[in-house]
This record gives sequence, structure tokens and C-alpha cells, in this order.
Amino acid sequence: MINIKNVSMKFNLGMEKEFSIKQAFINLFTKKDKRKKEEFWALKDINFYVGKGEVVGLIGSNGAGKSTLLKVVSGVMKPTNGKVVVNGVISPMIELGAGFDGNLTARENIYLNGAILGYSKKFLNEKFDEIVEFSELRDFLDVPVKNFSSGMTAKLAFSIATIVDPEILIVDEILSVGDLKFQEKSKNKMMEMINKGTTVLYVSHSIKSIKDLCTKVIWLEHGKIVKIGDADKICDEYYESQLG
Repeated sequence: MINIKNVSMKFNLGMEKEFSIKQAFINLFTKKDKRKKEEFWALKDINFYVGKGEVVGLIGSNGAGKSTLLKVVSGVMKPTNGKVVVNGVISPMIELGAGFDGNLTARENIYLNGAILGYSKKFLNEKFDEIVEFSELRDFLDVPVKNFSSGMTAKLAFSIATIVDPEILIVDEILSVGDLKFQEKSKNKMMEMINKGTTVLYVSHSIKSIKDLCTKVIWLEHGKIVKIGDADKICDEYYESQLG
């Protein structure tokens, strides 16, 4: 369902500087080699395949390229090189609450965020109570989201995003949102989707949650794949490498 072929992603760390007159003047006296150092390859020659119904975890140190890879797969970013082929409807849960308007209430943001995710108003009307019940925010429906804690915002976003059973679920550290009770609810919801055959690409720094949910793991470091294989085996090797 997800086929990643020779994907690389380059960022220009000095891009914003290029727009200033001052920086343009400085560049006249700056060696090209020094300016090239501002180019950063977040991903380099990534190749892997995720089949239907597979639950694949991504592990690696901070800055390894995990979140960037999820954004490339989700279509949020276009890779510098390579090809991404996805067969199925994706539900990305990468930056929960990114589509919210802080000045609008939780009630209003359910419809706004739902529309961004492609849900019709009729569908949201039918699912409204279910969303509210799962989020545990009924007493805060008419409060502007800007007054929410980060945990409350994540609860609302997760409840909206998971109201349907997607074909492909792209997840970035979702199971760490909210309090312990909500984390358990989130995990159970994920397991429910997995048991129904949803294909999952999952990033987490929690080795335990990776082992609990995933059958296969991709280990990334410095934008490159170190190893791909059995979840328990690769997670254990990764853990040992971090201790060393």
C-alpha cells in the first residue's frame, strides 16, 4: 500500500536569510562551500514497502528523519528526489490540532477540522456526540481552543481524526497525548483500527509501544535506514546502541 522508492529530502537551512538585502550582500563575500553547508539532507535514498494491514514502526534518535518521512508519505511535503506511491486513503495524525483556529470554540473547531479532513457537515452532525464523548470535553465545548491545555487540544484532535476507520493511518507520537486514562483509550482505539485491517506507519520514542503495536520496524539514523526487520529484534538492537 505504501511504496517508497529512492526518496531523499533536502532542506536549505539558510533559505530565510536569502530574502534579506543584508544577507544578499554578505553572500557576495561568502564562499560557495560555506553556503553549501546550510544544505541539510533530512532523508537520503530511503526504500521500503508497507503491505496492506501491516503495522510498521519507525525508530531512531531525534533528528533521524522520522517525522519528515511521515510528512513525505502523507503528501504534506514533496521529496527532493525519489517517488512515493500510496494506494489507499490516508488519515495523517502528525501534528494534532494544526488545523484548529484558537479563537473558535471546541464545537466550531470540530466542524472546521472535520471539513479539513474531508468530512461532510452531515457526517459530522451524525458523529458529533461520539466525538465529544471520546474527547471527554463536553463541559468545554463553547470555550475557545486557545484557552485549552496542549493535552485538551490533542484529545479533541485525536477524537476528530479517528472518527472513521482509515485505510492507512500515519501516526507521530499520538499515544503520549493527554493523561494516562486518555493514553490508554488512544491505544485501544489504535488496536481496534489495526484489528480491522488498517495499515499503520507509526513513530514513537517509546520502544514498548512500538513492540506492542508493530510487527516490523524501520530504524533510521541521520536520514538513512540502518535496518529493517522484526520489531522485537530491531528494537532490542536499537536500545543496546543507545546505551553504548
